[in-house]
Amino acid sequence: MKVKEIRRYLTDASFDIRAADTLIKKGIPETRDEREAWIDNHSPELGSLLDVFQADSRHGMVVILQGMDASGKDGTVRRIFRNINISPRVCAFKSPTPDEAAHNYLWRIHKEMPKRGEMVIFNRSHYEDVLITRVRHWIDDAETTRRLRQINDFERMLAENHITVLKLFLHISKEEQRLRIQRRLDNKEKHWKFNLSDLEDRKLWDNFQEQYQAVIRATTTGYAPWYCVPSDSKSSRNIIIMKILIAHLRSLKLRYPTVDDTNWPTVVE
Repeated sequence: MKVKEIRRYLTDASFDIRAADTLIKKGIPETRDEREAWIDNHSPELGSLLDVFQADSRHGMVVILQGMDASGKDGTVRRIFRNINISPRVCAFKSPTPDEAAHNYLWRIHKEMPKRGEMVIFNRSHYEDVLITRVRHWIDDAETTRRLRQINDFERMLAENHITVLKLFLHISKEEQRLRIQRRLDNKEKHWKFNLSDLEDRKLWDNFQEQYQAVIRATTTGYAPWYCVPSDSKSSRNIIIMKILIAHLRSLKLRYPTVDDTNWPTVVE
C-alpha cells in the first residue's frame, strides 16, 4: 500500500460532508469473511512496521479518531490491533476533570502526545473543544476561529518535531447510527455502552454534521491531514484505516539502528 492508494479518503478545504460516502465497495473485498481475512493477512505487515518504528525512534505518531456516537472508535482499535504484539497506547478523552478544566484546553492533549518511537491512538481529542462546544453554544464564533488557528499551529509544531498527526473522521449515516444504538438498547450486555446523552446528541445530528464539515475544512493540512473514512461497514472501515496506517508508516522510510557488533561474541555460553 502506498500513500496514493488512500488519497481518495483525503479531505481538503472544499470537503462536503453530505457528498462524502458512508459506505464504499470499490477496492474492498466483497464479503465480510473476505474482509476479516484481509485484516488478518495484513496484520503481520503492520506489526513489523510498528516493530521497526519503535526501534527506529526518530518519529512519533498520533492517530486521532473522531466521529459521531456509535461510529466505532473503540471497535476500530480492538480489531486492527487484535493480532499485533506491539499495541499503541490508547487515550480516551471524556469531559475534562476539574484539574484539566483549570488549564487551557490543549494542556491535557499535549501531555499525552507520543514520544519518538511510540504510536498513540486518541479516542476523541482536542477537536471536541471545537465540535461539541460550538454545537452546544458554549463558545462563540470568534472563540471557535481562535481555537481552530491554535489547533493548526499546535499540529504544525508537532509535525516539525517529527510527530506524524493522522486524523480520521469515522463517517456513518444517521440510519446506521440508529441501528447501532438500537442494538445497544436491545442487548443488556451492551447497555454499558449506552448513555442518554447519545440521544440528545442525535437530535442535533445536522448541527454536528455542519460543524464537522467546518472543522475538517479549516484544519485539514499537508502536515496533519483529515481522512474521511466510510464507516457504515465496520470491516470495510477497519481495512481502510489499516491501509492508511501501513501507507504512512512505510512513507517514513524506517530502519533499524545500526549497532557496532565487531567485538561481540559469536556464542553465548
